[in-house]
Parts: sequence; structure tokens; C-alpha cells
Amino acid sequence: MKFEKKISMKYLVQFSSTLIALCGIIFTLSGCGDDDGDDVNTVEETVLTADITTFNFEAAGGSKELQITSNSVWNFNYDASLWSRPNIQTSKGNATVQIVADANETADARSMVLKLASEGTDTVQITVNQAAGTIDEEPVEPELPDYIDPDNTGMRDKTSVQLTELMGVGWNLGNSLEAISVNNGVYSGNETSWGNPVVTKTLIDSVKAAGFKTIRIPVSWSHMFDDPATYKISYEWKQRVEEVVNYALDNDMFVMINIHWDGGWMDHTTYDHQDAINERIAIMWKQIAKYFRDYDDRLLFAGTNEVHEEGNFNEPTTEYAEVQNSFNQTFINTVRATGGRNTYRHLIIQTYVTNIAYGVDHLEIPADATANRMMVEVHFYDPYQFALQETDEFSLWGNANSGSAAHSDWGDEDWVDEQFGNMKTNFVDKGYGVILGEFGSLLKTSPQNSTYAEHVASRNYYLNYVTKTALSNGMVPVYWDNGHTGNYGFGLFNRNTGEAVHADAAEAIVSALGN
Repeated sequence: MKFEKKISMKYLVQFSSTLIALCGIIFTLSGCGDDDGDDVNTVEETVLTADITTFNFEAAGGSKELQITSNSVWNFNYDASLWSRPNIQTSKGNATVQIVADANETADARSMVLKLASEGTDTVQITVNQAAGTIDEEPVEPELPDYIDPDNTGMRDKTSVQLTELMGVGWNLGNSLEAISVNNGVYSGNETSWGNPVVTKTLIDSVKAAGFKTIRIPVSWSHMFDDPATYKISYEWKQRVEEVVNYALDNDMFVMINIHWDGGWMDHTTYDHQDAINERIAIMWKQIAKYFRDYDDRLLFAGTNEVHEEGNFNEPTTEYAEVQNSFNQTFINTVRATGGRNTYRHLIIQTYVTNIAYGVDHLEIPADATANRMMVEVHFYDPYQFALQETDEFSLWGNANSGSAAHSDWGDEDWVDEQFGNMKTNFVDKGYGVILGEFGSLLKTSPQNSTYAEHVASRNYYLNYVTKTALSNGMVPVYWDNGHTGNYGFGLFNRNTGEAVHADAAEAIVSALGN
């Protein structure tokens, strides 16, 4: 999953200036205003200040808070391709912004300027300085054999359905390791490129302490190629992904890694792209599978994420479905062919665009030499108007709110029951574990037709109901957290400190285990 309105005071200021000038002329002739000397209304002066105008970062980078005081719309002007950025580009009024700096991997100190501007006032220049980095010799990646004999050490004798019963409820480390940019076919970025700080063990420890047992780690790889022509993934990037994986495994959590959006190169589900994409899937998954081959069954691989024909989120044609199914088969074949514990590892395939109905109607289960070690992944953000649409109108959910202007006209409890029941009937009951890899409802801090307290209560009820219903149908629900804890955000935790910002929402999810 991957997710700015600007308004201007120009015409108001121009109109006010003209009015004041005209009033001055009239006053010269006959006086301006009422005979009793009432004051002429004036336009409120634009205010824009920042509490800090110079930030100094160590070479490791990170993020620091900036407090903006304003009574108008403001925005940052900066070069997005450079190494520092705000996590919010534009907003209105007072705000707390995180200034993020990437790690400095050069031997030189560096500096850049972020310009904070608003119509009708002076631009605030914010200087960001960073210390020089240390250039170390690149580590040498050990040569791993393409195949080793099957090894079931640490691999429990459990089917995929039985394993899902141990996985509890999950949480997504969204918008971090999958942060990637594509410009004119050139891939770039790193884990802070989408505004979140570097992932720390403190954060993952907090997620575990909140009651989550499983963590899904979306990962992009194509921006970390040593050689784009051969799709060779950087050893350093594999090590970094492994470091984060181990944060979770050290907490005895289950972990899922995948090839996430990755710039969208898989979103071409036509016959003329099929062979080239399958070749790339095989090359990349062979490297990933070999690198993580020695991990036990707490580590699961998911082949893809939300694959669909570019621009088409509707029901797939026969062609689109066949091509997307072939990607699942290539993933299974490639991982199994590396042997070792990957012979027995639980692997996760996806439905077309991770839609439940499309999965029921179009998913073809791949052939697998290893029995009972396959799971199916779907995502759920229904009803769209309440859960995913960045609008303040639809802020309440559930049958109890039917008829309210803040309530969508579909997608209530019976819809959740029906959709998740279909997954149980068509997959769980047939021996395939099911991962609800993403679900959630964004926060609306200024809801229409309801109070904020009513919205929060409704959102928490939704999160609890979806989680509870998923569990009762044999699914592993994994909440989508993108790190943004403010308006239209899914974030539950402060990514810098690990603090649970919306502990009530987290509790609504994890408490469903006991319902």
C-alpha cells in the first residue's frame, strides 16, 4: 500500500489592500467610516514562525521536532532528491513537524536549507547541517550454494493452518523498508525516504509489549541493486533487512518479509510482460531465499504485494489472472529450489490486487512439492469511504450508526462476516492458512457530522470487530501502520521513541484475542 491541498490568501490580501487604499482617498474627501468614528475592519496579519532555524545532525541521521506557529497555510520548499526533508510538506495553522536526515555515507560534512513559506509573510529559512560520515570498506558477501539438502531443524511439524493459530495478531512496519522512488526508470531511496526515521529495536520492542505477536515487514529491493542489469541485490541491504528481522525474532515474534510495491515493476499482468517479470522474480527471490535460508519457521516469505495490471483495480480478465497466478508459481518454485529450511518454510501467495472476491474467483493454488506449507494473503480496507478515503465526511461505522450523515451506506458488520467467511470456506477449510496482511482505518481528526470522540470510538470498534472476525475465521489479522499518527494517518506508535501514541486503538486490536 502506498499513499496536499494548497489554498492562497493572495486574493484576500489584494482585495484588502485595494479597499484600504480606496478608503484613504475617500477619507481625504469626506472621511471614511461611520460618522461616529468606528474603526475600519482590518485583515489579520499572517503569522509564520519556527522554534528552531538550525538543526545539527550526527552522521547517522535521524529526525528532530520542529514547532511551527502559524495562522495560515504554509508549505516547505526543498529539493526532494536531497538527504533531508520534513515529514509534512504543507498544512495550515500550528503543527509539529519531524525534520528527517538520512545517514551521511560520505566523508564530508554537508548542509542544506529548507524554506518554510506562507503568502503575506517572510520566508523562514531552516538550515540543516550534518556531520561527516565514516567510509568503511565494503563487506564481502560470502558465496552461498544455490541448493543445499533439505533441513527441518527448527521447523515445526505444523500445517500452515496450524501455524496461523500461533501467530496471534500482527502489525505492519509500513512506509519504512519499502520506501522507494522511481524517476525515469531510475530507482532510488532508503528507509527514511517516505518521512519515517530509521527503524530501531526500541520500536519493535514496543510493538511486542503492546501485545502484537506477528510483524509484517514490507521490503523494496530494486533501489538497492549493485547491478541493475542483473538484479543483484546489495549485500549491505540484505544485512539491514536481516537486522530488522532479528529485532522481531529476538522478541520471539513471527516475521513476514516480501517484495513489496518495489517501484511497480510487477504491475504488468499481460502476456507480453509475463516471461520477463517471472525471470526477475526468480532472480531476486533466489538471492533473498538463499540469504535467509537458515532461519527457522518463525520467518515466512510472501512473494508479492497487491499485484494488478497498472491502473486496473477491477476484476481481472482471464489474461491478468493467469499472469498474476504465474508470479505466485514462480515464487514457490524458486524458494523451494534453494533447499535447506526453505524446503519446509511456510510461503505466502497473494490474490489479484489482494482482493477477497478476486481470490475466491480467480486464484489458482500453485503446485508445491512440500505439502501443507502454503498460505493465502488478502487485504481489507472496507468500506473505502470510512477506512481509506482521505475525507472527513464518513467518520462513523457499524449498524448502530446507520442513517447518520457520517455513515457510509455499505460495509458494516454483515459485510465483514461475509467476506471473511468466504476466506474460511474457500481456503482455511481446504488447508491453506490465511493472512489478512493489511487492514485498518485512518484517523480523521476533524470529522464532519460527528465529534472526534465519536469517531475514535467508532474507529476502535471497527478495528476490534475486523480483528475478532478475522481470528474467528482462521485468519491472521495484521494492522497497517504507516508511521503517521496525525490526521489521515494509520500510525499507532511514535517511530522515534516507540511510544504508543494511540494506545486505545492498539488495545482495540490486541484485545480481540480474548473476545
